[in-house]
Amino acid sequence: MNIKFEFKIASEDWEFEQINDLNYRTFVEEIPQHERNKNRSLLDKFNSENSYIICTRAKKLLGMIAVRDKRPFSLDQKLEDLDSYLPEHKSACEFRLLSIEQDFRNLRIIQGLLVVLARFADKREYDIALISANVKRLRFYKQFGFKPFGPEVGTQEARYQPMYLTLKSSRDFRLKSKILSRLPGNFSLKNSEPVNLLPGPVSVGAEAKKAMSELPVSHRSELFIKDFQYVKGQLCGLTNSKHVEILMGSGSLANDAVAAQLSLEKGNGLILSNGEFGERLIDHANRAGLNFELIKLAWGESFDSKQIESTLAQNLDIKWIWVVHSETSTGVLNDLKTLKEISVNKKTIMCLDCVSSIGTVPIDLSDIYLASGVSGKGLASYPGLSFVFYNHEILPHSGSIPRYLDLGFYAESEGIPFTVSSNLIYALSASLDDFDKDKRFLKLKEISGWVRAQILDMGFRVVTGEDNATPSLITISLPDWLNSSELGQKLQDEGFFLHWRSRYLIERNWIQIALMGECSQEQIQPLFKLLSSIDNPLRNAL
Repeated sequence: MNIKFEFKIASEDWEFEQINDLNYRTFVEEIPQHERNKNRSLLDKFNSENSYIICTRAKKLLGMIAVRDKRPFSLDQKLEDLDSYLPEHKSACEFRLLSIEQDFRNLRIIQGLLVVLARFADKREYDIALISANVKRLRFYKQFGFKPFGPEVGTQEARYQPMYLTLKSSRDFRLKSKILSRLPGNFSLKNSEPVNLLPGPVSVGAEAKKAMSELPVSHRSELFIKDFQYVKGQLCGLTNSKHVEILMGSGSLANDAVAAQLSLEKGNGLILSNGEFGERLIDHANRAGLNFELIKLAWGESFDSKQIESTLAQNLDIKWIWVVHSETSTGVLNDLKTLKEISVNKKTIMCLDCVSSIGTVPIDLSDIYLASGVSGKGLASYPGLSFVFYNHEILPHSGSIPRYLDLGFYAESEGIPFTVSSNLIYALSASLDDFDKDKRFLKLKEISGWVRAQILDMGFRVVTGEDNATPSLITISLPDWLNSSELGQKLQDEGFFLHWRSRYLIERNWIQIALMGECSQEQIQPLFKLLSSIDNPLRNAL
């Protein structure tokens, strides 16, 4: 019988219930570390701070291990001056509660848990891990590279040896472990955590997931209103904008709000389009009844500053420019510095679609009139919130535009004008708290360059040249003998979620690798092995 195990980070209520049950069976009934109770369930005292890596099959928990990085550790309470026993380190974590159902204690489950654990440690950039090892299983832990330190701890019935393992990378972790070095060639975690290379929804962090699982609170409560204002401050701080309004909806809603505001401006506008989302700006403008000139280029091309200046010179009534900053369809990053200079010189106001650029590239919105953004892309949170940034005073226009699109109605409100999900707000705040923009942008640039090089080395064509490309999106134009839908489905079956389902991609036989969420070279490398194994009829004909 082919048993399919799923390895993942615990996130569902039923998973946590079974974690408590397995915790009881292992650390009460098998190892007498805690007292029995009639519920036969044991909630770990650090449960709220633990991240649980689990193995399940058909909604049955078979194994787990917990990771925690908040001091004091459990070993801090058992060993005085714990750090004096340890080598120099910057970021420590503690592995705890390794437990596997007795009928399923096999090598494959151990391997799966530890591979996910290694990847998790990589993402969090831990450089040392501590564990309290059952003294009867020291040989088992030594196979993973753990080194004993200090005296034994615990009770006479449950003795433990403190141990540590230095962590440089998950590859280093695997090499140190004799068990992991014997991974079978066909070992795969594709049934556990697929590699998310979509432009949305993206992978989110543990704290954001936790926020989504909390009970919702009223958007009218005083505490939530303060927290809501704090999130607005986080967004403005990230983008250097004076103001932002948060709407419940997608980027399309934010762009409709921008169009509604532009409908109040005197004079005509200029829309620049060089991709699918530039064309959508045209649609937003038409539906709002805006009057505008248009510079429309082939998808993937870059705007010519002289052409823009010439258009403005010939149409002196143009008062605003609207353009997509990072064109999601092609991966083009339009030159914002040049566009700003033109706008200033020609005394026009600049509006931006920043849906795919906020959180993926450095951006300064201090001199932008209106800009749209979303929660579910570069900010690595859940979809459902959109933003409009601005730097001027906006007055309400009762009756002129729909209430939900009237930014002035938001601005004059003392509280929160419309119902908003507290879970989405707190998840976004958690993601922003973890957002280190300098580190994020550098890492994204590095991994993007590496992915692009891999794709080009295999003979594929990237739609956008490196000079005008965003680091977060790599759009690949497939040869005629490859079908984007078939390839996308095949890769998805292997655990790699690429972007290919959108109409505009299918029509052009394009497929996209998006790097908006958390991902590493180690996660992506197997993708290139799959792509290189594709049967190329041109190669076979030689």
